[in-house]
Amino acid sequence: MSQNEYPGVFITFEGIEGVGKTTNLRFLAEHYHQQDIPILITREPGGTPLADEIRHFLLSEHEESIEPETELLLMFAARAQHISRVILPALAAGKAVFCDRFTDTSFAYQGAARGLGAEKIAVLQTLVQKGLTPDLTILLDAPVELALDRLQERAKTDRFESETSAFFQRARDAYLEMAIAEPERFRVIDATTSLEDVRQKMLSAINPLLEKIVA
Repeated sequence: MSQNEYPGVFITFEGIEGVGKTTNLRFLAEHYHQQDIPILITREPGGTPLADEIRHFLLSEHEESIEPETELLLMFAARAQHISRVILPALAAGKAVFCDRFTDTSFAYQGAARGLGAEKIAVLQTLVQKGLTPDLTILLDAPVELALDRLQERAKTDRFESETSAFFQRARDAYLEMAIAEPERFRVIDATTSLEDVRQKMLSAINPLLEKIVA
């Protein structure tokens, strides 16, 4: 089943921690709501009450360390709920779904940064997504050092935000490799430029897809 069979549009937002995904998604939500374009802002892991519980577990520190395989399986458990209960119904209703992280995160974080490799993730991707793929993926990119400097400004960091620079470098490298491999889906945006410049580039990439919804 291809996502393109649905009247809605599926757009995902990716990048390592500290590149500004959440801030820019808030801007996009306000921008398109003002234009009366039906959009749904959601996130991963999370998106449903059960998936949000999994998110809380994954982002929290625990006395017992979480194995990489456990982390990966929990990510896809939350994703299965999210797709079935939120993403697919919204796409079927003709909405634009803006998702803060999706399966590319699993390839970058669990596959590359945790060292599990892409093959295991691809199996889960096929099982859970059943052909659903983003129409567009916005990859906000910044050097790891800059991203980590931004994270230090936060009052509290979660389990992923507390990872090492080497972890984030592996994740960033994986993201950029995916963008090279799928240039028709990815739009890489330099997150080190001005906020206005970043937002204008995001709008330029997204607007043509939304013509499908407002037509």
